[in-house]
Amino acid sequence: MNFIQYPGKPYPIGATWDGKGVNFALYANYATAVELCLFDEDNLETKIEIKERSHHIWHVYIPGISHGQFYGYRVHGPYEPQNGLRFNPNKLLIDPYAKSIAGPVNWHPSVFGFDLDDEEKDLSFSTTDSAPYIPKSVVIDQNFDWEDDKRPDIPPEKIIIYETHVKGFTKLCPDIPQEIRGTFAALAHPTSINHLKKLGINAVELMPVHHFIVDEHLQKKGLSNYWGYNTIGFFAPDVRYSSSGIHGEQVIEFKQMVKALHKAGLEVIIDVVYNHTAEGNELGPTLSFKGIDNPCYYRLLDENKRFYMDYTGTGNTLNANLPNVLRLITDSLRYWILEMHVDGFRFDLAATLARELHDVNMLSGFFDIIYQDPIISQVKLIAEPWDVGEGGYQVGNFPYDWAEWNGKYRDCMRDFWRGADSMLGEFAERLTGSPDLYREDLRKPTASINFITAHDGFTLNDLVSYNEKHNEANGEDNQDGENHNRSCNYGVEGPTDHPEIIRLRDKQKRNLLTTLFLSQGTPMLVAGDEFGRTQNGNNNAYCQDNEISWLNWENMDHSLLEFSQKLISFRKKHPVFSKRGWFQGQPVKAAGLNDIVWFLPEGIAMTENNWSHDFAKSLGVYFNGDEITAVGTQGEKVVDDSFYVIFNAYHEPLDYVLPPEGFSPNWCKVLDTSENCITEDGQVFPASAKINVAGNSVVVLKHRRD
Repeated sequence: MNFIQYPGKPYPIGATWDGKGVNFALYANYATAVELCLFDEDNLETKIEIKERSHHIWHVYIPGISHGQFYGYRVHGPYEPQNGLRFNPNKLLIDPYAKSIAGPVNWHPSVFGFDLDDEEKDLSFSTTDSAPYIPKSVVIDQNFDWEDDKRPDIPPEKIIIYETHVKGFTKLCPDIPQEIRGTFAALAHPTSINHLKKLGINAVELMPVHHFIVDEHLQKKGLSNYWGYNTIGFFAPDVRYSSSGIHGEQVIEFKQMVKALHKAGLEVIIDVVYNHTAEGNELGPTLSFKGIDNPCYYRLLDENKRFYMDYTGTGNTLNANLPNVLRLITDSLRYWILEMHVDGFRFDLAATLARELHDVNMLSGFFDIIYQDPIISQVKLIAEPWDVGEGGYQVGNFPYDWAEWNGKYRDCMRDFWRGADSMLGEFAERLTGSPDLYREDLRKPTASINFITAHDGFTLNDLVSYNEKHNEANGEDNQDGENHNRSCNYGVEGPTDHPEIIRLRDKQKRNLLTTLFLSQGTPMLVAGDEFGRTQNGNNNAYCQDNEISWLNWENMDHSLLEFSQKLISFRKKHPVFSKRGWFQGQPVKAAGLNDIVWFLPEGIAMTENNWSHDFAKSLGVYFNGDEITAVGTQGEKVVDDSFYVIFNAYHEPLDYVLPPEGFSPNWCKVLDTSENCITEDGQVFPASAKINVAGNSVVVLKHRRD
C-alpha cells in the first residue's frame, strides 16, 4: 500500500491517533535511519522511511490510518557490539511506548541479532527477518468513558494491601464464568469484588501487568514466566490477561477493571519492573530497546561495552541515569496514573533505580524527578528496597515520601513465632512500625509495609508446614529459591493427619496474622493466605502457571477465612493499631498514662535490661486509646478503647498478671488465637488478675471506654 507521509511531531513519543491519522515518534540517538513498518490484516508489511528527526527523536504522521493498526520499527546503524551498538534492520522492533502489544514472542533463531550457530555468537550478524515471530505494536483509541470514576484516596494509615496475581486469583474460581477466568474482567467480576470487600482489604496490589516475555528456556521445559517480572512493554497491559481481544481491547478491559474496583472503594496498585527488560544480556534476543538504541537504554561495562552490568540477576539493567530512560519511566508512570487511573506503584528491585555509577544513592536523579513531579509524587509509592548487587539491601533508606517492603519485619516475626532466639527489643520495634528504620527521617509508621509472606517464598500455610523448600517442579533440581525460610513444620514435613500438629499449625497461622494486623504500619496480605492456600512447599513458583500457583477456592479453610475477616474488621474498628504518628512512651495527657507500656508476665513494667534477653519468648503491651491522631482534613483527635496484648511465643502456657487498676479497673478478653476467638464481649477480668495464656498464642484484652 501507498501511504501519504507528513513530518509529524516529536511529541508525544509513541503512536498517537487523533481521529484523522497517527503520529509516530521514536527515540533513537545513534541510529542512521529508521523505518516505520505497518502491517495489514494479512500481516503484509509496508515500510515507510522516517525522514524527520528532531534532536534524537524520529517522527512521522500518517493520515488515514486508525486505532487497531499493527506496526513496528526497523532501525539502521552500526553493528559494533564491542562499542555497545547492536543495530540490525533485519529485526522488527516493538515500540517502547506501545500502548498495546498483540501477543507473545514466538521463539525462533531470527529474534536474535546474531547467528546462534556462529562461533563468535553475538559478534556475528543475523540476516534473517524476525517480523513473523515478533508481536506487533498496536495503535489504540485512548478515549474511554470513565463516568464518575473517583480514586478512593485512602489515607496511608488506613490502607490494607492485598497482593495478588491477575490470573491466579480467579483461574479456578467456580463462581466466575469460565471464559473470563484469569483475566482483568474476572478480577472486576462481582464474585471477586465481593470476596475482597468481605475480607476487608481496601487496596489491591497486582503483580506485573505490563506486557512481559516468557523466557525461552522456561518454554522449552513446558514452564512459564508466571509472575511476569520480565517486562518488554512499560505502557501496555499484558494481552494474556485480556478476555476481549488483542487490538487494544486489553486496554479497555484494564480500565473497566479499575473503574469497577474503584466503585467498590478499592485502590489499585501495580507492581512495576523498571530495573531491567526481557532482552537479557549480550546473548539475549533483540526485541526492542537493544535494537533501537542499546547504549542509550542499558548500563554497559566501561571497559567493554559488549557486556552488560547486571544488578538484577536477569542479564541487564536499565540505565536510570540517562535522560531518555528517566523520561521513559516517568512517562510510563504518568500514563498509568492519568490514563489508566491506577492509585500507586510497587517498584521491583527499587535499589537498582537509585544506582548512579555503582553505589546506591537515594539522592539520585530518579528520586529527584519523582519528588518534584506534581502527578507521580501524589500517588502511593512503594519500594522493594533491595537488588542483587553489592550494597543493594536498603531497607529504611528510601526518601521520606516512599513506603518500603520491610524485610526486617518479615524475618523478625517469623523468628519470634517459630521460637528462634531473637531479641524482644527488635520485636517491639517491628510491632510499633519500625521507628529504628524510619523515625529519624521524619517518616511515618506507614513507611513500613509489614508482611509475613509475599508472592516470593512460602505461603502462610507452607510457612508452618515445611522446614525445607520443595521446588522440584521448577526443573532446577531444587537448587532455586531461598534456603533460609525461617519456617517450621512442627514435626512432619508437609501435609499430615496428626491432630495435634494440625492444631498447632492452625494456631500459628492465626498468631502470624494477628501480629501482622495489630502492628503499626501498613499490613500486606498475600492472596489466599486468608484461607490457607498451599504451594506444596514450593517457595519460588515464578514459573508455575498451574494449580501450584492458582488459588484453590474449593479447598479453602473457611474457619481461617472467617478469622481473617474478623481480624481485619477489628483492626479497622480500632485506630490505636494504625496510628498516624509514632508512640512516644510519654503520657498522653498531663499526669496521664503513657501511650504505650511494655510488661513482663509478672505484671511489672519492663526495664532496659529486659530487652536484651534473647531467650525471652513472651511479653505484654499496653496501648493507650486516649487521643489518637486520626485521619481527617483537620487532623482531629479521636478516642479509642485501650488494649492489653499478650504475645506468648513460648510453647508452654504461662500465667500473666494483668496491669494494675491505674490502667483499667477491668479487662474484657476480645481475642484469643488458641481458641480461634474474636469478639467484642468476652470474659471480663479485674485489674491485676492472673490469667493463663496458652503456649504459642496471642491474647487481646480491652478496656472499654465509657
